[in-house]
Amino acid sequence: MRASARMYAHPASLRRDLLLAQTRASVIGPAPRRHAHSGASEGTERSPGAAPERLPFSRLSQEDLAFFRETLPGGAITDPDLLEAHNVDWLKSVRGHGELLLRPQTTAQVSEILRYCNDRNLAVNPQGGNTGLVGGSVPVYDEIILSTALLNNILTFDPVSGILTCQAGCVLEGLSGYLEEQDFIMPLDLGAKGSCHIGGNVATNAGGLRLLRYGSLRGTVLGLEVVLADGRVLDCLSTLRKDNTGYDLKQLFIGSEGTLGVITAVSVLCPRKPSAVHVAFLGCQTFEQLLGTFKLCKGMLGEILSAFEFLDAACMGLLNTHLKLPNPITDCPFYIVIETSGSNSAHDEEKLHNFLEEAMTSSLVTDGTVASDDTKVKALWSMRERVTEALTHDGYTYKYDVSLPVEGLYQLVTATRDHLGSRAKNVVGYGHVGDGNLHLNITSPGPDPSLQGAIEPFVYGWTAGVRGSVSAEHGLGLKKRNYIYYSKPRPAVALMGHIKTLMDPRGILNPYKTLPDDLD
Repeated sequence: MRASARMYAHPASLRRDLLLAQTRASVIGPAPRRHAHSGASEGTERSPGAAPERLPFSRLSQEDLAFFRETLPGGAITDPDLLEAHNVDWLKSVRGHGELLLRPQTTAQVSEILRYCNDRNLAVNPQGGNTGLVGGSVPVYDEIILSTALLNNILTFDPVSGILTCQAGCVLEGLSGYLEEQDFIMPLDLGAKGSCHIGGNVATNAGGLRLLRYGSLRGTVLGLEVVLADGRVLDCLSTLRKDNTGYDLKQLFIGSEGTLGVITAVSVLCPRKPSAVHVAFLGCQTFEQLLGTFKLCKGMLGEILSAFEFLDAACMGLLNTHLKLPNPITDCPFYIVIETSGSNSAHDEEKLHNFLEEAMTSSLVTDGTVASDDTKVKALWSMRERVTEALTHDGYTYKYDVSLPVEGLYQLVTATRDHLGSRAKNVVGYGHVGDGNLHLNITSPGPDPSLQGAIEPFVYGWTAGVRGSVSAEHGLGLKKRNYIYYSKPRPAVALMGHIKTLMDPRGILNPYKTLPDDLD
């Protein structure tokens, strides 16, 4: 049981904490015996995002390796060079020390693996495309890495209902390409679509750029196949849009970050591919004007509005400097990306034209450009989608993904700039206005524990003060697990712990993630 396991202190000589966060260009070498992120040495107080003590799980033995090699011929990997990419997260900010990578191809193999690991008390780190931003996708210590990369088959697609059933390791961009050939699209779109897996998307309840139009995965995912910690297979892979027979168990696994079970297959409701897509890139002088534009946009574009994103001038500066992307309009303090999608191009163009005319006449928008050609549409979208990439070139990045009341979405950026002053290299804000999701990013030349101490818990306290959420779509993972109380009351967190204990009594699945260290 996870809670009782935390009572055991592992000897300091066996600790293998995460490597201190590195800058983008750095090569991560052997991990020093220090606490992750905080820079604290042994015996000093750790930051809430630091690695907890190693729990008393079994160590990998030669007998274990023999079992896995027999179960997965060619799919049990111990080569350190091949393991490297699976031990380091996308941001290169956290690193684990997994000594074994397993690559099953079937649900039955996943079941065998988890049954064995549960019996042997071996900790397991489920991993999809490893594109997470909160340290949730890589080991903390020596957990076995269970990759879904080879669970990558499309199982069925019904062109009448638009329901796709596929294995969890299918890459989002690959699914999108397959569906577009059928005149359908995926209901979510992410900047990491070229690498992320649909199973990981579901496990983290990823939001993305289309949530305003199609809603979250809690609504579009119709069914799941999940392997529980003890190897039992839970077949809830329904393709029904209505099923009111008892508890909706799939919702337990959506957003659970691999702590309750390993998702092996997904059925998802997919919308028809719009035949007419237009993108407008607009500039505003104030955030209040941006909000006024959003209000006008919802009223005048209505059913064809599919995205309303924003970025600030600081983001634009990073795009110009690091990626050499030119500003398509005149310089402004704030920029908006609006996408419309529908079935009648002339109808949509007329609605968009009327909206833009009203926005310009009322001085909500200073300048703008519109595109309907695929190449130009992608070029305009890149101004929003590549901000994360630009940030990686600016130094070490502290990333915060919060939900806030829309009317005060940008106030946190301003408050953080005022709070940090010259201690930060850049403080930038961008995100999804349509669903109140701000991505606050702070850069520094390198990892800076004193800067992180000034950021946290300031950002989380400010967010809690307006009844926001400290994680809108990235999840909690390793980095944010101890900040959960800023968004959830203790009784709710305790109930999560009871559910974890019920479903994973030995606590082998992602044991150091999502739930806080002080869980009773």
